[in-house]
Amino acid sequence: MAYQQNFRVWRGTDEGGDFVDYEVEVNEGEVVLDVVHRLQATEAPDLAVRWNCKAGKCGSCSAEINGRPRLLCMARMSTLPPETTVTITPMRTFPVIRDLVCDVSFNYEKAREVRAFVPPSDLEPGEYRMQQVDVERSQEFRKCIECFLCQNTCHVVRDHEENKAAFSGPRYLMRIAELDMHPLDAAEAEEGLDRKASAQDEHGLGYCNITKCCTEVCPENIKITDNALIPLKERVVDLKFDPMFIRRRKKR
Repeated sequence: MAYQQNFRVWRGTDEGGDFVDYEVEVNEGEVVLDVVHRLQATEAPDLAVRWNCKAGKCGSCSAEINGRPRLLCMARMSTLPPETTVTITPMRTFPVIRDLVCDVSFNYEKAREVRAFVPPSDLEPGEYRMQQVDVERSQEFRKCIECFLCQNTCHVVRDHEENKAAFSGPRYLMRIAELDMHPLDAAEAEEGLDRKASAQDEHGLGYCNITKCCTEVCPENIKITDNALIPLKERVVDLKFDPMFIRRRKKR
């Protein structure tokens, strides 16, 4: 059954903008992205929105709906009260290019700063062996679709632009945690790179105060805080402050 819903959509560029009100038809079973497409087809053909798969797997259509970071294609209209106005805005943490499209290049810059997996030099491709428990431990983090909602909602960068240079954000600290857990990553043995020290000194792990806001908005339900950031913090504490651990390191 179709009904009319009021929407407030932010329109503008990096030079400024404002909200524009629309009344759009909504059909049963639709998601917010369906309504945005109908809005483009009927009233606002120049409305800019980024999307690709419409299946919650590409991470392209990230925005904020009624102030909450979400994927437009995964936000069902049936979960939003029909008698209220639905507000759609671009992600607040990143610069706006136009309308609902943001410049997320910050995230790709941070991705390049994380040293990739380093395989052991004494093993040939096909010789890698891992225990199933090690596979399962980090498999969760591989579900990330890089929608950058966790990056957007993290108040360390959301509310403090000056932190962006020193802080990589939850998505890439999770990546470092995954590599640090990987039993075949030989970054320290081969290149002298300590993942834990790198997380703290180069990627700003200490800025994270584990409020779990990143976990709450993850569309893949990855437990970023509990399973990646907190364990990484614990290992950094051992590295930096555990006297027994420090003594063993000095003996090397």
